[in-house]
Amino acid sequence: MRSPLPLIIAHRGSSATTPENTIAAFTKALDDDADGIELDVRLARDGVPVVIHDATLRRTGLIDGAVAQMTSVELAKIEVGSWFNQAKPREANESYASEGVPSLEDVFQLVRDRDAHNFIIYIELKTDAESSDDLVRSVTELIRHYRFQHHVVLVSFDLPALKQTKLLDPSIRTGALFAPRHGGGTGLRAERIVAMASDCGADEILLHRFIARPKLISAAARANLPVAVWTVDDVAWLKRAHDLGVHALITNDPALLLTG
Repeated sequence: MRSPLPLIIAHRGSSATTPENTIAAFTKALDDDADGIELDVRLARDGVPVVIHDATLRRTGLIDGAVAQMTSVELAKIEVGSWFNQAKPREANESYASEGVPSLEDVFQLVRDRDAHNFIIYIELKTDAESSDDLVRSVTELIRHYRFQHHVVLVSFDLPALKQTKLLDPSIRTGALFAPRHGGGTGLRAERIVAMASDCGADEILLHRFIARPKLISAAARANLPVAVWTVDDVAWLKRAHDLGVHALITNDPALLLTG
């Protein structure tokens, strides 16, 4: 039996072997025995939270069009798996071509139907100036409707959105995202990063692997903030994460890390 930590979280589902942010990718993560999934949410035109990373459909849908200008029903009919079959022919599967943009509720239903009691869903809020409040409110309401407060961690680079989440429902866990600037580093001292996370009420800190240094991880530990590191596809990180006390590794290939 492997050590309970770090948790292995599937980045956009098992996206190394299935098209990202699709029901197929999340199903594969469950089949891979990942501890959870990470996904991205945006608001469709009808106010429904949908699961897609980009603001447009150009990369994964192979068509022009903005997510915010389409309804969730329309987005569900857009094929977002064909690009994967073209990009990764060795992993291609004809069924992937029929994968549409799922709603967040579709993912919640999958987890509920699989009766995955301890499964964790890291939900990255893809906010913008126009939709931030509505996105936070819609996602929070859906979490409460499914009583998934124990299943989810809402994460974002938009720290005010995390603060708003806590105002709406303090029981929902949140995580503050930090990434390196162009050229490396964050330009912020470890203590400042921890203070920013604490000030918005975050329960966790999520660090890109390039900035997940011992000093910062130690500073987070002193503030009782578990650290998740993204995106990690190297099994060497397992020992490092264990030694540093990292809470979770977010990976494109959970099967690789789970067998590492």
